[in-house]
Amino acid sequence: MTTGSAPTADLTGFTRRPFTAGPHTHDVYEKGTGPGVVLVPEAPGITPQVLGLAEHLVAEGFTVSLPSLFGTPGRPESVPYMLGTITRMCVSAEFRAFATDARRPVADYLRALARDLAARTPGPGVGVIGMCFTGGFALAAAVDPAVLAPVVSQPSVPLPVSGARRADPGLSSGELDTVTARTRTEGLCVLGLRFSGDGLSPADRFATLTKRLGDAFEVIELDSGPGNGGGFAKGAHSVLTAEVRETPGHPALAARTRVVAFLRERLTPTP
Repeated sequence: MTTGSAPTADLTGFTRRPFTAGPHTHDVYEKGTGPGVVLVPEAPGITPQVLGLAEHLVAEGFTVSLPSLFGTPGRPESVPYMLGTITRMCVSAEFRAFATDARRPVADYLRALARDLAARTPGPGVGVIGMCFTGGFALAAAVDPAVLAPVVSQPSVPLPVSGARRADPGLSSGELDTVTARTRTEGLCVLGLRFSGDGLSPADRFATLTKRLGDAFEVIELDSGPGNGGGFAKGAHSVLTAEVRETPGHPALAARTRVVAFLRERLTPTP
């Protein structure tokens, strides 16, 4: 790790196993001990930067489960790799990238994976972190009672190509009703992260979630406007991976620190 680039890691020490739920089977990479966290990769897949976040969570005392929903695990990001992966994802019925008010099959898979991880790890339940293309899937996973700490980072689905899609929360109205009810009856809290100028993860989407979830939705919005203190480019997007620098006081590092604290608050068993 250096102060000039995002933390990275490789697959060393991860175990791999296929996990099937309904008609879908994906390899899942797992490492660590302690409370469980399902880390859902951003596009184009389980890159070295996603693994850098996974390793940090392992070092913080969590069991991390990484489902390989797309891409090649361990392969570094590149423009052709990203474009090819996103093209395939956009036409996949599992993700329904353009649909509004959509119940997505991938959410059922992640709920099953969360239940499986919760049954094998200590604590009252598990966390789920979704990022970019998978950001909203973490919230959809929170329909299941096993999910106690959903983290929604720069959610980009449905792809924001219209006003309705920019405001869409990324899950069906029925799923959002269930999550909303859980915030009121069970004390469920949701953590959301985005950059202020991120057109792929529009502010309208977080406004919709704030309106529905109220104080149960904690928002961290990092400034990516001109002259911002973090030195972020206007197109900054990946809050917890590409934009993190291991420099004290760095805004994305502080956001990652808050994610770890949120997971610990929700998942650490009380005496």
